[in-house]
Amino acid sequence: MSDDKRATGTVYERFQASDEFQELKRRFRRFAFPMTAAFLAWYLLYVVLSGWARDFMGVKLFSSANIALVFGLLQFVSTFAIAWLYARHAERKLDPLADKVRGGVETEAAAERRDDLGKAEDPR
Repeated sequence: MSDDKRATGTVYERFQASDEFQELKRRFRRFAFPMTAAFLAWYLLYVVLSGWARDFMGVKLFSSANIALVFGLLQFVSTFAIAWLYARHAERKLDPLADKVRGGVETEAAAERRDDLGKAEDPR
């Protein structure tokens, strides 16, 4: 982190403004927002089809299973798939950068605590 960013605010405010933290937020948002939109669209499609395309959703596929049942089960499958994709994304793209940011925050916070203790003990 540059010296000009060390001058103002708390440790957390300075790191929040850092390039590393901003990149971490960008990486998270690049995954989370599109995936959330896609899942909500998929869920809305299921709800809309269930409400207004009953004939289509009632089509038997095999035995007593119809399209509605399969779509409903696919909601669970897609939820687990998204969770798995997010875990993979976090492990590869987010965690290394988050570890770096956390290490910097912890180091700087510890240094500030030492400085504060030193000032409190200094009788001048």
